[in-house]
Amino acid sequence: MKLSQLRYIVEVNRRGLSVSAAADALFTSQPGVSKQIRLLEEELGVQIFERSGKHFTQLTPAGREIMAVAEKILGETRDIAAIAEEHSDERRGSLSIATTHTQARHALPQAVSSFRKRYPAVTLHFHQGTPVQIAEMATSGEVDFAIATEALGLYEDLVMLPCYRWNRSIVVPEGHALCQVKPLTLEAIADYPIVTYVFGFTGRSKLDEAFAKVGLQPDVVFTATDSEVIKTYVQLGLGVGIMASMAFEAERDHGLVALDASHLFEPSTTGIAFRRGAFLRGYMLDFIQTFASHLTPAVVEQGIAAQSDEERQALFKLLD
Repeated sequence: MKLSQLRYIVEVNRRGLSVSAAADALFTSQPGVSKQIRLLEEELGVQIFERSGKHFTQLTPAGREIMAVAEKILGETRDIAAIAEEHSDERRGSLSIATTHTQARHALPQAVSSFRKRYPAVTLHFHQGTPVQIAEMATSGEVDFAIATEALGLYEDLVMLPCYRWNRSIVVPEGHALCQVKPLTLEAIADYPIVTYVFGFTGRSKLDEAFAKVGLQPDVVFTATDSEVIKTYVQLGLGVGIMASMAFEAERDHGLVALDASHLFEPSTTGIAFRRGAFLRGYMLDFIQTFASHLTPAVVEQGIAAQSDEERQALFKLLD
């Protein structure tokens, strides 16, 4: 059994069972990946993937168990490499982050700029996706950190630390009738078609909960994962936008107005997560604190050690 064989099966699984996509990602050939997987299955005496012709269709029951162990082994080999790098050159390395467009565009630039000034020899890699995709990338060890609002707390293999709270604005064209509604109400908003985030994305659940609580069924006519797309379709007159307040920039978003809706919705919390048991290099701990100043190395250790829901919830009090 070789580590390269484990990398192949994990990458194939990560790429939706596509051998060609896995080969491209690993800079090798498709026949080479297929051959090594077949050799591994012959050595183990079980099939890892079920097949239809030449194509993989799903993991076998044994394959699911093998995959979980393989991901853990590969994660630990990355930790060994990280420990060695930390002792050889503590200011050189790489940092990979999976996040949403909203976080990458509006929440992270200042932290990234400050971090780069202190660690010019650390290469940064950004990956974008849905909160579920982001969490899975962190769980598998594909990235060092996941930064998102939804989903992170649902994965037991992740340590999730709360970074900051945020709320929403109603975005409308200048002169829209809602600009005259004071105080702004959910009932008034529900009179108009709504443009907002895809369900399960960027705090969407809080929005749905707020309307359901007062017995309203909003007419959501368009959803997107990107705040810029939401603003574009509000400008086209498709509906009123409901989006993260931090994503509205008055100096750039000409012709639009953001109406504060923080009194209508429960705030959402953005968190940073990493694989439980992962080795965090010094600059990684520094990045966490640069992004969220209350997350000192001592608090990170507290989060790693937290076992109960009460201990984990205590971390959220740092945001009060």
